[in-house]
Amino acid sequence: MADDGERHRQSRLFTDDDGGFDADRAREESLPVEDGKVVDTDELADHQRYVEGRGIYDERNRVNDLTGKEWKYATKSIIAEGYPPDLQHELRSEHGGQKPPRLCAELIGRFSKAGDTVLDPFAGVGGTLLGASLCEHEGTGRREAIGFERTDRWVEIYHEVLERENDERRARGEPPLAAQDMRHGDCADLIDDVDDDSVDLLLTDVPYWHMDELEQTRNERRTRESKLGSFDGPDDSEDGDIPSETDATWETKADWLADMAEKFDRFTDAVAPDGHVVVFIGDMYREQSYEFLSAELAQAIESTAPLSLAATLIWYDPTKDLHVYGYPFSFVPSMVHQNVLVFRLEDDVSSSD
Repeated sequence: MADDGERHRQSRLFTDDDGGFDADRAREESLPVEDGKVVDTDELADHQRYVEGRGIYDERNRVNDLTGKEWKYATKSIIAEGYPPDLQHELRSEHGGQKPPRLCAELIGRFSKAGDTVLDPFAGVGGTLLGASLCEHEGTGRREAIGFERTDRWVEIYHEVLERENDERRARGEPPLAAQDMRHGDCADLIDDVDDDSVDLLLTDVPYWHMDELEQTRNERRTRESKLGSFDGPDDSEDGDIPSETDATWETKADWLADMAEKFDRFTDAVAPDGHVVVFIGDMYREQSYEFLSAELAQAIESTAPLSLAATLIWYDPTKDLHVYGYPFSFVPSMVHQNVLVFRLEDDVSSSD
């Protein structure tokens, strides 16, 4: 074990011209560096190991595969990131509510371990599934993912995106993304085929009735308004008909909240006792009223399912376009963020307190 004199010698050996620690020189000598210091691996506890370039990992970590340094960064409550329009973004954007696969991969990395199973019961065009595959090449290891999606077109897009992306990756000499298990059908039926306690992370973006079906035409007033309007009146799409693949039972917001709570109560059976449930949910502004959907959904889920809210994260996209709403008569917010609700099973919460 290195004594104080040896560590002092190492510090002097790798001091730069300004008197600071030269981490690059230390790494050139194949010495482990953490927080600007040479790591004395002989002093690590039995449950610790140094991971090159990432820091010290604690083998007792049952939540994820992050080192202490990575864990510290991951605890930030705001994810301020504008993810690039890659991974066949143009094709995926046919779905109005798709989430960046790399954002999904980041959340998967925070709340699961390599080899774990991730479930997305409202899979859309497969952002969660793509994220689970990305973890193999850009994270701590691949996760197995299951997605449920009732709309044929979104299932087709997931498979088409995977095929196109892998063609491009092979052309660049990069390994392909693994195909995940996208299942076509209603999540209320498909969840019965998932074994209890077999899912380590449930990550999903909840649907707002038929919002995915509305045209993305920013220049028309009806699509600049909150899509939550669908809860409170007839369909405002061009032909006035509700598409057959959508769930037309949510006539009011209360109906939507009750249905979501009931579904998450059923989903929870599939989640392992130490697993997490992570839910994207955006707040809405409609008819001069702020709809605090994230709080309402969290309350509805907690009141029905055996889940407790452990954290609320904010995904803030600094690249999102701003529009002049209400000017100059009324302040109307431009929504550039999404809420990410993080739940744990109640038994796990009580055992960790």
